[in-house]
Amino acid sequence: MCDFPLPAAFIKQMRSLMQEDADAFFASYQEPSLRGIRFRDQRIMLPQADLTGVIPYARNGYYLSAASQAGSLPLHEAGAYYIQEPSAMAAAAVLQPRDGDKVLDLCAAPGGKSTQLAMAANLHLLVSNEPIPNRAQILSRNIERMGIGNALVTCAYPDQLAAAWPGYFDKILVDAPCSGEGMFRRHPETRAEWDENAPRRCHERQMEILHAAANMLRPGGRMVFSTCTFNNIENEGTVQAFLSEFPEFHLLPIRVSGLPEAPDGMLHLWPHRFPGEGHFVALLEKEDGKAPSVSSHPLSSPQKNALTTYQSFAKQIGCEILPNRQQGDRLYRVPEDLPPLNGIRVLRMGLHLGEMRGKKFFPDHALALAADCGRTYEVDDQQAMAYQHGDTLDCNEMLSGFYAITHQGFCLGFGKASNGQMKNHYPKGLRK
Repeated sequence: MCDFPLPAAFIKQMRSLMQEDADAFFASYQEPSLRGIRFRDQRIMLPQADLTGVIPYARNGYYLSAASQAGSLPLHEAGAYYIQEPSAMAAAAVLQPRDGDKVLDLCAAPGGKSTQLAMAANLHLLVSNEPIPNRAQILSRNIERMGIGNALVTCAYPDQLAAAWPGYFDKILVDAPCSGEGMFRRHPETRAEWDENAPRRCHERQMEILHAAANMLRPGGRMVFSTCTFNNIENEGTVQAFLSEFPEFHLLPIRVSGLPEAPDGMLHLWPHRFPGEGHFVALLEKEDGKAPSVSSHPLSSPQKNALTTYQSFAKQIGCEILPNRQQGDRLYRVPEDLPPLNGIRVLRMGLHLGEMRGKKFFPDHALALAADCGRTYEVDDQQAMAYQHGDTLDCNEMLSGFYAITHQGFCLGFGKASNGQMKNHYPKGLRK
């Protein structure tokens, strides 16, 4: 017997909601939960037995077997793939970002949907926000791990961002805090945290978040509201309440290959009907009009000596990314025309390339994960694990200077060769 049985109030709620489908819905809780994986590119570096089918609505997405150890392999930390619950991939697929879009993921931790959005198009800017500091740190780490260089990771409450960025974004994803009923199969312990008043409490918070999101979306822009819960209070109820307060918004039909059609603009993915843990997705559009003007954040160009030193390093290692911003001794590559950032806590601004230490440049781990470096040192499985543990590697005595340490073509980090030793530059906080 499960240590965490389904709450009686939840059973009552779902029997009323599901009607004749209720037995099939509850029977799905006897089935194993499902996992998914999205590869950074089309290369598949896992045993074929690990993959049990294609997820058609997610780029390079596959169902992942329960027995797979993909999360513990060196390639996971290299950002070769992101492990994510399959139905959670639907929200970013419905938003459909386009090249050049400015996109906001307003409740982004731990980063699955943000990384999916970043891989879906060549965005001008991705802002990934999480108001809870410890969760924001996890979000920032995942943005770095997946090699995303055009993201701004912030830690702020939505109303704070709305005051600074009115009408700024082309697309907004609001994967809202919810009562988490769709987590009950995958994480049974969440059942003990649920009570019959949770949907109403979450609905009120969702409305506050949507108010802020509405103000940040440009006229003619699109917004996705999603949850991983089942009840009508947080799903249809929140959408209808929002539409009554913001008549300039309307629902759009959802038609995405691989997902059920939702002509009314509100899609339910039920665990007994669709392979996944369950999700709700609504697609909204703001009527066209004139967008307010938003000023740009001023950037300090790199100092001449720092730029020259970096260029020498980049030439040596075969990296084409150049800095366009300097803050203290640190060099960055950031998207142009960032929104104003005064008073907003920023955890990650574009791509941190590294820092000057005296007259020498030392590369940051983020650069290794994001750049295509021509000067590489390929390692096998055992060496990759030793490197991520922090060990020094043996190498040819003829090698000298910085190298990108690669495994199956993916960069694990930097090393510096000298006298037959490859000094380890893998961050100490990531070593295992």
